[in-house]
Amino acid sequence: MDITWPGSGSALVDETAAAIRARIMSGEIPIGAQLRQAELAKTLGVSRTPVREALRQLQTGGLIEVVPNRGAVVRVPAPWEVREAYEVRAELEGLSCVRAVRRITRDGFEELRATNELLRPGDGPPNAASHAANDRFHTLIHEISGNDRLARVIKEINEAFPRNVSALVLQEQPRHRDDNFAEHERILAALEAQDTELARREMQAHVISAGEQLARWYERRSATVFRG
Repeated sequence: MDITWPGSGSALVDETAAAIRARIMSGEIPIGAQLRQAELAKTLGVSRTPVREALRQLQTGGLIEVVPNRGAVVRVPAPWEVREAYEVRAELEGLSCVRAVRRITRDGFEELRATNELLRPGDGPPNAASHAANDRFHTLIHEISGNDRLARVIKEINEAFPRNVSALVLQEQPRHRDDNFAEHERILAALEAQDTELARREMQAHVISAGEQLARWYERRSATVFRG
């Protein structure tokens, strides 16, 4: 039996969309996967109606698409979309760093340093803790910057692409893990030196590099993800 959800029908659709989005972003529902309404309704404990409306919402947001003979599937972003999005994100994250230079405290800096230490390359593959630490490093800077609107816009850009793919990029390419850690270290050095322009440039270069790695990952996968 369907569970009772609080709020209006619109709220139910929003919550259903958020639940589906979370599964896509985590990789539980991978790119290219079909989204069957009956299965989603059963999993989420709702009827098909909010699921259908939630899928429309996610399609409008660009996270899923309707493919002939397959129905709704998790959309594979085009590499150019990734590059464009990360170009914008680089500017915004650079601004976040500039603001953080003026506001960061010693405690804030030490928390950033400790977070990046979790990303120090080791002998084994990256784990869930290191993936979370990578995201936390950036969100800490957003919080320190003290501009909630700026943080929200960056988050919206990030949520346009499944977050687990960024983790896969680092997992599959050890060199990228080394570069990621080193780039974070340079950002930390600029913040500690209170050099706003250097902090901006280091963050912008870091985000552009991450976007290029992600775009190339999608280039390699886009030709094969729907086969089979």
